Amino acid sequence: MSTIDFNIRAAAIADWPEIKRIYEAGMHTGLATFETIAPSYEQWSDEQISACRMVIEANGELLGFCKLSRVSKREVYQGVGEVSIYIDTSHSRKGIGQHLMHALIEASEQQGFWTLEAKIFPENIASIRLHLKNGFREVGIRERIGKRDGIWRDNVLLERRSNVNGIH
Repeated sequence: MSTIDFNIRAAAIADWPEIKRIYEAGMHTGLATFETIAPSYEQWSDEQISACRMVIEANGELLGFCKLSRVSKREVYQGVGEVSIYIDTSHSRKGIGQHLMHALIEASEQQGFWTLEAKIFPENIASIRLHLKNGFREVGIRERIGKRDGIWRDNVLLERRSNVNGIH
């Protein structure tokens, strides 16, 4: 990735068609989400934490996106966010996820988040490695937590505690 000039910036509504395309490609792998139909932009955007919704682009092409979602509307969990990172499948294994993860962690800490969590299918080794490389730890396995295409699937639950927020 070092030879490619890239830019990470806030996601805009104009990015939605490309974000949706990348998300749908991830859905079709069967490794990224329980969802089988992409959400609308309004469902996806979560305007409350728009500072934690970013895209990475190079040469005018969207390579991937990341975002945080609130895990709960309850006040006590306002500093806990669920991570989503998706990379265009034609650009995987180029370090794009690492750059997005760094940007997301930094943005989350600027917004006061103290815990990031991720729920990943155990077969998605690349995503699990990316999270572990960036300070997440495995909390456990959520066995048979949901069905995808009629098959019960597990999730590996990972979390990362901020070194900036919530430590006192």
